[in-house]
Amino acid sequence: MQGENFINSEREIKVSFGYQCNSPRGIPCSAANGREIWSGSEMPRTGSFSCLSGAALSANATLANTNICNGVIGGEILPSLDSPKSFRRVPSSPSLPRLDILSSSLQSSISNLSCSSPSPVDSPETDSFLLKPMSAPSRTDSFLNAMEVQMAGGAAGEDRVQAVCSEENGWLFCAIYDGFNGRDAADFLAGTLYETIIFYFTLLDRESKQNVPTANGCFEYFHDDGLVGNKAKPTSRIDGKSYASAESLMKKTADHKMEVSSDSFRHGVLDSLQRALSQAENDFLYMVEQEMEDRPDLVSIGSCVLVVFLHGNDMYTLNLGDSRAVLATYDDANDMGRTEKLKAIQLTDSHTVDNEVERTRLLHEHPDDSMPVVAGKVKGKLKVTRAFGVGYLKKKKMNDAVMGIIRVHNLISPPYISTEPSLNVHTISRSDHFVIIGSDGLFDFFSNDEAVKLVLSYISSNPYGDPAKFLLEQLVIKAAHSAGFSKEELMNIPAGRRRKYHDDVTVMVIILGTNHRTSKASTCV
Repeated sequence: MQGENFINSEREIKVSFGYQCNSPRGIPCSAANGREIWSGSEMPRTGSFSCLSGAALSANATLANTNICNGVIGGEILPSLDSPKSFRRVPSSPSLPRLDILSSSLQSSISNLSCSSPSPVDSPETDSFLLKPMSAPSRTDSFLNAMEVQMAGGAAGEDRVQAVCSEENGWLFCAIYDGFNGRDAADFLAGTLYETIIFYFTLLDRESKQNVPTANGCFEYFHDDGLVGNKAKPTSRIDGKSYASAESLMKKTADHKMEVSSDSFRHGVLDSLQRALSQAENDFLYMVEQEMEDRPDLVSIGSCVLVVFLHGNDMYTLNLGDSRAVLATYDDANDMGRTEKLKAIQLTDSHTVDNEVERTRLLHEHPDDSMPVVAGKVKGKLKVTRAFGVGYLKKKKMNDAVMGIIRVHNLISPPYISTEPSLNVHTISRSDHFVIIGSDGLFDFFSNDEAVKLVLSYISSNPYGDPAKFLLEQLVIKAAHSAGFSKEELMNIPAGRRRKYHDDVTVMVIILGTNHRTSKASTCV
């Protein structure tokens, strides 16, 4: 197939990892390099995914600064998490005392490794339980119930990609951090957000058993049991209610109480995702405040965030910015197996000024500012309306720390960039085939429908191939054609200069159901 072999040399591929689930009979998984990554007794399939494929292509020349948080992020945490060549088995509990770093604002005292101040995310009234000195909850006490996990991750330009799997417990965590103006924010997220999310997940049972409320006020999310295409999704709300324990979720019962418990548990998972992101944002901006005198560029550095978490038959998404999760699903009314019958459903919102809803919200939130959008960007700086970091558009103090063209000279009513994520939970059905998770660089060249059709055509003829890498190969072909180059000429342009023709691009493809096929992921620079 066209483009099959042009990004395949050891010189170009710097990171390559892969995962395929066991069969129902417990056949060992195989990584892309042929190594066995699971051995032992047979175990039942409890999840709704069969394999993962991913790839990332760099366009930006980025020398990541590793001195944030006194070098702990780049010098200790990321090396312990990154696995550039294959999924590797690691203990589910951190090998470093990272909870001292990640949950410092939840504690009454600060570890000497901490890079944040004890400023709680939520109000003292709702989080007083969390502020009490306490030991970190055990992973086996939570609904994740994993002693070990399979982990892989890497960087490409200003992007970071991360995947963590516990197949025996039926869950998969995937994240894309699309950094901008530098990679520090994406590195911070890669080094902290997964652990922060797990920390909040482990509190779900403890909070429910102690009847501790876990939300202050309300937040909105979407639960789409039945996909409705482009129609508006039903909105649900949560109002400071405690959640049912995970134990009750797992009990086999068909009565109404089970439905209530399941919905309450989903609320808890979504709330945990949101709280973890808010925690990470507070920690990052505090770190920026401490270090911006020596590194004023930190105030302009940020990242989009896309997290996809599969647990059982539920697929949760959290996003800030313009990365996307696109579900490929068949219309129940049609026969499966025909390309034209596969629908592309975008599960995430696009947080950009081009989105009329986002633009209207921005104008409504800044009535005293006649120019919140300048030249198609928020305050003339960013196209995205929601993002992690980018403190100079959120705090006057940080804007005042920079000079020249970076500084916003009329920052009238900050914050202008929101950290309120879009949240969604989708119950996976037999009609759902796969999910494409991608940074915006992918969708600069392909629509949702085009990406879905490319993946389907590829996996139909290459059952043991790498659909994510194939997407990148097709993107390079298209980018080269648009620029008047051959694909080889485009790939020979050094990173940095190549940004003129395409962005950093990160893609993951999750095959849903029980279709077993080999896959791998690659990061190319």
